[in-house]
Amino acid sequence: MKLDKKEVEKLAHLARLEFNEKEKEEMIEDMDKIIGFIEKLDSLNLEGVEPLVYMTEDENRPREDKVLYEVTREEALRNAPDKDSDYFRVPKVVNRD
Repeated sequence: MKLDKKEVEKLAHLARLEFNEKEKEEMIEDMDKIIGFIEKLDSLNLEGVEPLVYMTEDENRPREDKVLYEVTREEALRNAPDKDSDYFRVPKVVNRD
């Protein structure tokens, strides 16, 4: 599979990235290498090979969840740059048009 400039522009738009023409060409080259590597993996016979779930044989031993220090609402809001009586106020990041 070979990528073209149109596909790179579409991916850049979806990822909210901007590339100049030279960077687009570099992205095409890099992504072609990645796709080539994946195609090599696709050619391997993996019949009977179980998926790798963990990288090591170690077991996860979770510790008991203990509250060491409770922060009151007033303490939490004390250094907030913008707040009302009970909550942090943050800038709007999602527009519903």
